[in-house]
Amino acid sequence: MLLNSIKTVGRSDLVSMGPVRLRQPIPTQEIDQIDPFVLLHHYGPYEINELNNPFDLGPHPHRGFEPITFLIQGEQLHRDSLGNESIVKGGDVQWTTAGRGIIHAEGPTKEFVERGGILEGIQLWLNLPAEKKMMTANYQHVKEEDFNKIISEDSKTSIKVIAGQLNEVKGKIETQSPVNAFMIDMEQGGNYTFEVPESHQSLVYLLDGEVLVNEEVILEKGQNQLTRFNQDGNGFSIS
Repeated sequence: MLLNSIKTVGRSDLVSMGPVRLRQPIPTQEIDQIDPFVLLHHYGPYEINELNNPFDLGPHPHRGFEPITFLIQGEQLHRDSLGNESIVKGGDVQWTTAGRGIIHAEGPTKEFVERGGILEGIQLWLNLPAEKKMMTANYQHVKEEDFNKIISEDSKTSIKVIAGQLNEVKGKIETQSPVNAFMIDMEQGGNYTFEVPESHQSLVYLLDGEVLVNEEVILEKGQNQLTRFNQDGNGFSIS
């Protein structure tokens, strides 16, 4: 396999969203918006309790793109103008296709705030193809236990297939454009090579720990770095 060469390794900007400070690896001065990736926010880990609950977002509209939440830790309540109401827990994914328009509200559940805990997640905005920007809005919530997973032969790498396909294992999310999305847990000594179509834009974001990309670039712990690849191969490796 010919690995995609690395185009850019960028650090996240610290930005404010109301009272909340979060990390923003897309867009930054180093890495601009990369179609179809419009924005990437990493929020938390926040200590949430009755005296500290800044991440409670009231009703607000979206249109023409897909706001997606990968909840890492915690518990959030989602409500929207389609009538959906769901409790999203750590490991779950909620995938909203805003289309012609949707209003939603989200924030830690009342029970989670009362007992206290850590809230952390990723929000990714995906652009919709021009011909689908006015489609009917849709909401998908898939629980952690319902995702298909790939476990490496040495059991050191676990890959949750969110959307698209990897090694004939399919994701549970129905997408409006060809998108592959994976969440990866890797122990020390693990390694895995991901095959991706040459036409795809490929990104790797490090949540925690330290990894080696393509056996040449180290993403360092605490730096919240994002790697963007050139479209000159058909995969990349992580170890």
